[in-house]
Amino acid sequence: MLCAEGQIVFVQQLFNGLTLGATYSLIALGYSMIFGVLSFINFAHGDVAMFGSYLTWYLLVKKGAGLVPALMGGIIASMLIGVTIEKIGYLPLRKAPRLAMIIVSMGFSFIVATFVQIFFGTTAQSMPSVIPVKSYTILNAKINSVQLWIFAISLLLMALLYIFINKTKTGIALRAVALDRDTAGLMGVNINNAISLTFAIGSALGAVSAIMITLYYGAIYPTLGSNIGMKGFTAVVLGGAGSIPGAMIGGLIMGVIESLVGAYISSAYREAIAFFVLIVVLLFKPSGLFGKKVVKEG
Repeated sequence: MLCAEGQIVFVQQLFNGLTLGATYSLIALGYSMIFGVLSFINFAHGDVAMFGSYLTWYLLVKKGAGLVPALMGGIIASMLIGVTIEKIGYLPLRKAPRLAMIIVSMGFSFIVATFVQIFFGTTAQSMPSVIPVKSYTILNAKINSVQLWIFAISLLLMALLYIFINKTKTGIALRAVALDRDTAGLMGVNINNAISLTFAIGSALGAVSAIMITLYYGAIYPTLGSNIGMKGFTAVVLGGAGSIPGAMIGGLIMGVIESLVGAYISSAYREAIAFFVLIVVLLFKPSGLFGKKVVKEG
């Protein structure tokens, strides 16, 4: 049994982990959606998301834009970059081996990351506090307004995505493309538009994730894309590649594990232990917690 102080620490770290995990879930959803329609991991996803957060910072700090215009500018920029990469890089390679697409995605990752460093600089920058910070006590643990906003927005976006994918005609078309691209095309679904829409939505979710992480930590830095990209990728594998619920829960699990390990063991080991948990899960369930044993070609 935990003592009263130990219980407070546990609840505090649980809140912190859920906040961080919610951001991982959003970027993992982008990975999972793209994997669902093209059966490959888009390693440029994290850097595309990072660009949106950097542009938001630039509009806020350098141009004095309001919060909403800055957020919209960053999100739309990530969407445009994601769709452009799909059109010029992945569309010509849809019939090629998946390894070719993976290598191209790595190339785009370096290109976007390099452009960010050239245009925005190579040093870390402070992200302005645009959300009034207030502290609340829940179960004797402290949680601030930034954490509440991040968690609420993440849950809202996840719920909206779930409704869109499962309840709308366009969402059902995307699911059909993910299930069988050729058959969906024969049924009248515009495959190219569906895939482009998937990249747009995934990139937008990634941008929101990156922006919220920078607001949470109050800083933005050039390696943000690779960091959140790896966390999102790990969450996808943990939850099951191609599974929307798996991406959500996988991200939350990753965040909670990192937070608890950082509090009870050492922050130096939190990422290593999170990956160790991933390996253990895959040893017993190679398809991930919610993945299915499906192999797709083409």
